[in-house]
Amino acid sequence: MKHSRIPSRRRFLQHTGGLAIGAGLAALSPQLALASVPGARRLSFDHTHTGEHLSLVYALGEQVLPQAQATLNRFLRDHYSGQVGVIDPQLFGLLFDLRQTLGSESPFQVISGYRSPVTNARLRRTGGGGVARHSLHMDGKAIDIRLPGVALADLRDAAMSLGVGGVGFYAQEDFVHIDTGRVRHWG
Repeated sequence: MKHSRIPSRRRFLQHTGGLAIGAGLAALSPQLALASVPGARRLSFDHTHTGEHLSLVYALGEQVLPQAQATLNRFLRDHYSGQVGVIDPQLFGLLFDLRQTLGSESPFQVISGYRSPVTNARLRRTGGGGVARHSLHMDGKAIDIRLPGVALADLRDAAMSLGVGGVGFYAQEDFVHIDTGRVRHWG
């Protein structure tokens, strides 16, 4: 009888020890713990104007994590005014699908995310064109990006192949605009 209790006790200690280690890792780095969960969806960014870098699990399957949404809202804020908008979660899914399509692990270089109405109006007056009166950037539904190691035309073509939202090609300015509006393309 004593021998039958030893294996079960050993299994119990191994199991609880594994749980304790897992809980400790989760406490130290929730992102590290999330990254190992099946269905974890990760995005990485470098912001060209603020110099900030971000890499995070933003969703488990199709479910966007509230803390990740808040972090992304702040990261993709209007870099002129600092105003934080609410970014459309569908934009994150579009970016994730775009990286998957291209097979890239590189972080997106962000040129512009959310744009406040005041900033949008100022850029329309002084920016030399290319800024729509009611830009989807003001609704948190658009982002201007590059992807290191991927030719701009290939980034545009991959975005268009997804058949979702708008895709603008700005070769002179060196970025691709993607949004979650109606399907269309320009540039």
